[in-house]
Amino acid sequence: MEIKKEQNGASLTLALTGRLDAVSAPDLDKVVQNELGGITELTFDFTELVYVASAGLRVLLLAQKRMKKQGMMKLIHVSPDVKDVLEMTGFIDFLTIEE
Repeated sequence: MEIKKEQNGASLTLALTGRLDAVSAPDLDKVVQNELGGITELTFDFTELVYVASAGLRVLLLAQKRMKKQGMMKLIHVSPDVKDVLEMTGFIDFLTIEE
């Protein structure tokens, strides 16, 4: 998976390409742990994300918990396949998803 970061002031966009699975989730976890200081708006751009596994969902959950304390988080451009996983796991109920 590739992670592209774009920061504009207190806003950070992470564009993910490929698969968010057990192999790639630790890379995203490092970004979430190390680069959210001072960020009040976190956006995950899933335009090029084709798959998310449980390890990836865990990282999204941790990011959501952190951003709930310091701002807001949203997902954009979520594919139908990834959205299905979010619905089946109940993540769709607490994540903000914009088209």
